[in-house]
Amino acid sequence: MGLTRLAVFASGRGSNLLAIQEAIESGRLPTHQVVQVVCDRPEAPVVQHAARLQIPCFAFAPKAYATKAAYEQEILTRLEAASVELVVLAGYMRLVGPTFLEAWEGRALNLHPSLLPAFPGKDAIGQAFRAQVPETGVTVHWVDAGMDTGPVIQQERVPLLPGDTEDTLAERIHAVEHQLLPEVIRTVTAQP
Repeated sequence: MGLTRLAVFASGRGSNLLAIQEAIESGRLPTHQVVQVVCDRPEAPVVQHAARLQIPCFAFAPKAYATKAAYEQEILTRLEAASVELVVLAGYMRLVGPTFLEAWEGRALNLHPSLLPAFPGKDAIGQAFRAQVPETGVTVHWVDAGMDTGPVIQQERVPLLPGDTEDTLAERIHAVEHQLLPEVIRTVTAQP
């Protein structure tokens, strides 16, 4: 049995890429390999992480393409060339379109920092903090055409604590993400 080949899509810091890589190296995801990173912000720190880890990275500027379909077609070409088996959207701040979904629906999961369906879209942590809900959390779900609407795979709760700031809440949510995402990857790729 070969390694399960993953692509990680990210737009920012890349902390979840690092968490997946750490899970691979520590033996929590021993049968997996990140073979492609996709980033829609060429200046994002995740691009440097990919380079340091020697993982091929397609960093692109969406406005350099005539259409979303055009850059998604390039992404598809790169995923196919890398023989990717599972796509992981981990802080990828762009809705995927029909070009991507036709090829990858059912084989792409998304990490979202709230207990969906609460607080979909951007700034979910800030939305939860400003609403002063008693708890928020982390959701991993299958990607569909909507914004954070795909079938939920797993969720974990994170309480808002007295004295929390948006930053302290975000730190705790990211810590949960870094544990939950590798666990879900292992679960959805387990051999029957």
